[in-house]
Amino acid sequence: MYRPPPGPPPGWTAQQQDEINDNPPPYHNWQEQVPDTSTLPPPPAISRFASETGNASGDDADRAKEFCNERPLWRPVRPSEAVYTSTLNGDIRPGQPIEYRGTLDTPSRGHWRIRSDKNCRDCSIISLLPLYYAMRDSPMVTERPKTIYFEVTINKYHRRPFGGDASGFSIGFVAQPYPSWRSPGWDRASIGVFSDDGCRFVNDNLGGKEFTSAFRTEETVGLGMRFNPPGITSTNAPSQRLVLDATVFFTRNGVEAGSWDLHEELDSEAEGVYGLEGKFDLYAAVGIFGGVDVEVKFDPAKWMARY
Repeated sequence: MYRPPPGPPPGWTAQQQDEINDNPPPYHNWQEQVPDTSTLPPPPAISRFASETGNASGDDADRAKEFCNERPLWRPVRPSEAVYTSTLNGDIRPGQPIEYRGTLDTPSRGHWRIRSDKNCRDCSIISLLPLYYAMRDSPMVTERPKTIYFEVTINKYHRRPFGGDASGFSIGFVAQPYPSWRSPGWDRASIGVFSDDGCRFVNDNLGGKEFTSAFRTEETVGLGMRFNPPGITSTNAPSQRLVLDATVFFTRNGVEAGSWDLHEELDSEAEGVYGLEGKFDLYAAVGIFGGVDVEVKFDPAKWMARY
């Protein structure tokens, strides 16, 4: 079995390594301790802060900016074989933020049931384990492409009381740490596609970009990222040779319905794709605003699409 070399992923500069001194604890090998994890209750809340202001307020945005400025991205950690195999099999559990209002169940392996309250404010439910491990999955290490993907089935949207914004969710990926009171796509090292208007966001706390139509009840949507080794030619500058080819793709009912190049030219308001290019671990994230009833699926056998 191929084992990647020790140390940071190839292509990291000394400055990048110096910027990531803080780090999470190693991924706990709980699969070996409790083989039948599908019977466990949802994990406890792990977020650091509670949101006391309104949805997507300026205070929330400012607090998120401060959060990201004070906390560098976690550097990658190599998972154990048991944890890595479990991830490949779709055994992914949710971390429940303290801002979340509603129920969050795991009825089976890699299957979340989210039923949020109609008064639930913006928050993100983020996977406890990454879907992409930079030290195991990077094409810089393996010389092979890597795809990550998951799906969300929409059962119901609940109307918010007294009018106001529509209820909905976003499907995305984030590098950690990420402010739990913000939807994926709004802040550093995050991507999100939103159900209410179909817009896509990449580290953009303004209006996003038009991408697809609003998500409908009883529809299944999916989001994925493909990482490929960089295309090296004689005309590439040395720095360009260390950038992975990365594509974000979106599916509706099992059919690919749109994609974009991660490194395409971004709006002037967006703040770049640092943390998303394959040098950091990436986690699945479902942003919640208002009342929704959705099911999140990580088990490849339960996907409508096949990857």
